Amino acid sequence: MDNGLIGLLGLAQKAGKLQTGEESVSTAAKGHKARLLLLSSDAGERTRRHAGQLSQEGNCPLLPVPLTRMELGGAVGRGECVLLAFTDVGLAAAAAKRLAQTDPEGCREVLERLEYKAEKTLRRRRETQARKKAVQAGQRKPWAPPSPEKKSS
Repeated sequence: MDNGLIGLLGLAQKAGKLQTGEESVSTAAKGHKARLLLLSSDAGERTRRHAGQLSQEGNCPLLPVPLTRMELGGAVGRGECVLLAFTDVGLAAAAAKRLAQTDPEGCREVLERLEYKAEKTLRRRRETQARKKAVQAGQRKPWAPPSPEKKSS
């Protein structure tokens, strides 16, 4: 399976937008920071149940990955890893898109939801940047009354 998922996992790990292991994933999910949970194909039953509970608690989707714990761990620079959590919605949407290439039906709903959230987040960031640029350029805020002009004598 070489559709870019492994590279994306490495990129997210380097960017600090990926939580690995049950404890850190649990903390991220319970704190509503996790955007997408990924579970290895050879995860145990207890871990599957725990991941399902975290998915419900954190209101984030859970997708199985067609990678073993060794392959998943190797992608993020660990010996082995069973559970991962993306904390960035854009990277989560990209991962869901890559998983949808192998399993379109299983990932379609999750992909649509994450793409919508990513688009919304990007729009907010652009609006915030535009406001900051306007303030830096000295433009007045649209809701502020016009400033009185100084009269020189």
